Amino acid sequence: MQRIVYTLLTFMLVSSVFSQEKVSSLAIQDSIKNLKGRIINVNDKKPLQSAHIINLNSVEGTITNSKGEFQIPAQANDTIFISYIGYQSIKLRVTKDLLKGNELEIAIHEKTININEVTVKAHNLIGVLVIDAKNVPSDQFARIHIDGLPQAYEVGRPQTKDYTSVAGAFFNPLDFWYQKFGKKPKELKKLRKLKKEDRLRDIMEEKFSREILMDYMDMSRKELNDLLKECNYSNNFIRKASDLQVIEAVLECYENYRAIKKGKVSKDKIRINDRDKN
Repeated sequence: MQRIVYTLLTFMLVSSVFSQEKVSSLAIQDSIKNLKGRIINVNDKKPLQSAHIINLNSVEGTITNSKGEFQIPAQANDTIFISYIGYQSIKLRVTKDLLKGNELEIAIHEKTININEVTVKAHNLIGVLVIDAKNVPSDQFARIHIDGLPQAYEVGRPQTKDYTSVAGAFFNPLDFWYQKFGKKPKELKKLRKLKKEDRLRDIMEEKFSREILMDYMDMSRKELNDLLKECNYSNNFIRKASDLQVIEAVLECYENYRAIKKGKVSKDKIRINDRDKN
């Protein structure tokens, strides 16, 4: 008799929890609306086509059409990140009033920057890593991608860090980031989503600002650069890589370092110092 009562109580408890989760899930779905808006130039009021719109909370992304219009799923208290090449990026906190169906008109400012001349050189890559690596000048740092392989490769010597103090020598940006992300799995999932989904990959491949990465990783630009150096990426890669390439780099470095910390991979298999070959 006691066993029957215990079974019934367990069943009722599980049913109650399941019902609460279902109600909570439906409530969240009901609260998600399509945020509609239009992005324009603050000076001439012209629409900006292909501006990037990303919901930093749900990691949903879209771009504006030829009229500068967009719509993106959002709920109250979400943060929308708006960016366009050559313009100042902005963050917009979503309120209940903004979700009532009225179209927003968001005006953004152009950036005032000096653009340096860039010379692009072809290296005539053929698709064989060993040969292609030799065709890239040895005194240059380059990130090359071979068709059919998911990973890009950087040729050149890895970075070495000069420590100016004893305290600096004991501080490891990679270890600090690893411990930090261990406590923030949601942010790690968001970075993986940026890398995985096609629409988000396309957006991040066009971005070079690092703003979204710094937001998710809660890092300054210098801290992010120090992390990439610790992961053996060159200054050239840090300056020129797209946001998608940087995301792939930090995630790959994170997975390698996690394997090392757990003793599954030896460190000398992950980080190769070209100086030892000379």
